[in-house]
Amino acid sequence: MTRLLGGSFNPLRPARVCLALALGLAPVPAFTQAPDSLPDPPQPQPQPQSVQRFALFVSARPGLAPAADRVAIQTANATPATPDPPDQPVVNAFPHPDNSLWWLSGQANIILQGRLPFHSPYQGTNSFRNSAEYKTSMVGTFYTALRPSRSTRYATDFIFDIEAAEGRGLSEAFGLAGFTNLDVVRNPNLGKLPYIARYQIHQVIGFTQETTGQDPGFFALAPSVPVRRVEFRIGKMGVPDFFDLNKVGTDSHLQFMNWTIDNNGAWDYAADTRGYTVGGMAEYDDRIWSIRYGIFAMPVVANGINLDWAFSRAHGQNGEFELRHSFIPKRSGTERLLFYANRAHMGTYREAVDDFLNGSDTANYGVTVPTITLHEHFGALKYGFGYNTDQEITDNLRVFVRFGWNEGQHESFAYTEVDQTVLAGADYALARWHRPVDKIGLAVVSNAIKSDHQEYLKLGGLGFLLGDGKLNYGRENIVESYYTWHAWRGMFYAVDVQHIADPGYNRDRGPAWVGSVRAHVDF
Repeated sequence: MTRLLGGSFNPLRPARVCLALALGLAPVPAFTQAPDSLPDPPQPQPQPQSVQRFALFVSARPGLAPAADRVAIQTANATPATPDPPDQPVVNAFPHPDNSLWWLSGQANIILQGRLPFHSPYQGTNSFRNSAEYKTSMVGTFYTALRPSRSTRYATDFIFDIEAAEGRGLSEAFGLAGFTNLDVVRNPNLGKLPYIARYQIHQVIGFTQETTGQDPGFFALAPSVPVRRVEFRIGKMGVPDFFDLNKVGTDSHLQFMNWTIDNNGAWDYAADTRGYTVGGMAEYDDRIWSIRYGIFAMPVVANGINLDWAFSRAHGQNGEFELRHSFIPKRSGTERLLFYANRAHMGTYREAVDDFLNGSDTANYGVTVPTITLHEHFGALKYGFGYNTDQEITDNLRVFVRFGWNEGQHESFAYTEVDQTVLAGADYALARWHRPVDKIGLAVVSNAIKSDHQEYLKLGGLGFLLGDGKLNYGRENIVESYYTWHAWRGMFYAVDVQHIADPGYNRDRGPAWVGSVRAHVDF
């Protein structure tokens, strides 16, 4: 997650910026030439006597278009040449050098979201408000990386990223398990000053001389890596940078925006309020499979900005197996199986409910609702697993599926209040309309919580995100659709609509509609 640099925040400013960019940077459509003004068809030319050989390399942002392609060799005896294939769209404002020892780039993301009024007979401290509202978030990142040598078998990268942010989410990001804007910081009082998002040492150790290509970027600069290798990372990072990735549903800057569509909602991954943690991970990669494991610091309190540095009592362990396998011949596909286990100073919903109902919490602490923070224990264990797959169906159509589950007895602590999630969706590239980078997407996610968690909210308890004061339980079902338009080089615009049934798992409230406009630049 990223934020733009300081200054006082004016919610109308991003709208003006988006309008100026749209008017100033969007390409002007070409006029069609009349048929009677077309030139005569070209006449055949003599073939050259020598062999002509060339290669055309086309690069694109990973996940938006095919990677580099190579043009076939032409000979003197070949038939008249067909026109060269058109270049793929440039998706960065500035070019990045190939096989460089350094990396400098950045991004900025602006999301304007608005909500229509919806039915709500009551609302509580942590409710998704039922009044009309709009909010703007602006996030920006400056990426840097350094590669000390050009070694492929023993590549090393030093990574350092700075972020800044301003703006808030609808209802201050309360009231929804699947919140509508992944860019929003859940504590709006952290301020707008820049902060260090990532610092890492990345080390590759190859086990073979055989290599395979990869797209250089701010997480790894080498254009090729050994086919069989182990990679180590240590430092500050976002755990979803490397776990639970998905080609169709991961990037809130160009794809979906909802928390539980871009990530597995039941995966309570280790993170501070901004989404980052400190730790280390190791990954082994082979031809068609990978396995990775990481251990990271947990926050001191639920959704807190400070991390607990005592790894002996508080840590998040994550493991994932990845199989690059397609169910359709000659198409790409990947399956991932995720496991996690968190230990932290967490409470249990049942203990909080029981001690409230028997009157002990009211007598001892004077509380009038169950309060889980009164029942936290060091070393408490929360665990779960997730499944994640994406599959290419045609050149332009891809689908994806996620499922997540956790034990649900301990409080939701670091990501969001989901104990089970089921998700399906797809995206479609508009290459047939000569817009190969433009995409439309559609996803449906259904989130749930366990019975103890339900009872806690029904009695008026507050989680770090939810709390209507009452609860008529139902699954929180969300449908999201978007269209992302590539305007020019690194400029992208998007419109997005989300429909939320039973917001915060409450059948008494909703449904809610949220509309979004997004402007994004990569440079």
